[in-house]
Order: sequence, then structure tokens, then C-alpha cells
Amino acid sequence: MTDATVEAREAEPGRLEIAVAGEVDLANATFVEQRVQDLITNRARSVVLDLGGLDCLDSAGIRALFTLANRLELLQVELEVVLPTDSPVRKAVELVGLGEVVPVRIV
Repeated sequence: MTDATVEAREAEPGRLEIAVAGEVDLANATFVEQRVQDLITNRARSVVLDLGGLDCLDSAGIRALFTLANRLELLQVELEVVLPTDSPVRKAVELVGLGEVVPVRIV
């Protein structure tokens, strides 16, 4: 299985920061997606998804991001994706138009 880590912290009440690192691909995208969703409690008003630690994100990982965005929209929870300028997955995120669905902040 491809390695990915998912870590979360509550930056302030209702604001959850989730960092995903490693590789998200067909082998583990479902696991990563479920892990992220499990971390989002009913108290969450906003989620910042930090993808700065990702080395690889394939189409299964992209699908997981859109699924998460749709779920959080239904729950009325704000989502923001954060990527470093030099991230190897930045181009993929931009090409699929994720920024048209949720705010993508390049840092």
C-alpha cells in the first residue's frame, strides 16, 4: 500500500486543520478520504486541508478531494485547500479546477 499520513489539530474552536502527506493514489485514496472525513466532527465550522506534504496525487486522490468538498458543502462547513508554490501536486489541482469549487490558497 502507498504511504500517506493524515494529521489533524483544532487550531481554534470550530476550525480544524488537516495535513495530508505522502502519496494519495488508487491504492490508498479511499482510506485517506475516510480518515479525513472521520476527523471532521459536528463542531467543525471550517476545515483547512494542507496538502503541502503530498508528493503524489493521482485521479483517485483528486476524486477524494471533490467528494470531500461536496460533503462539506452539504454540511455547511467551509473548506480551504492550502498548497505551497513548489508543490508537486499543485499543477494537478489547478488543472482539474478544484479552485472553482473551493478556495485554494497558494503559500
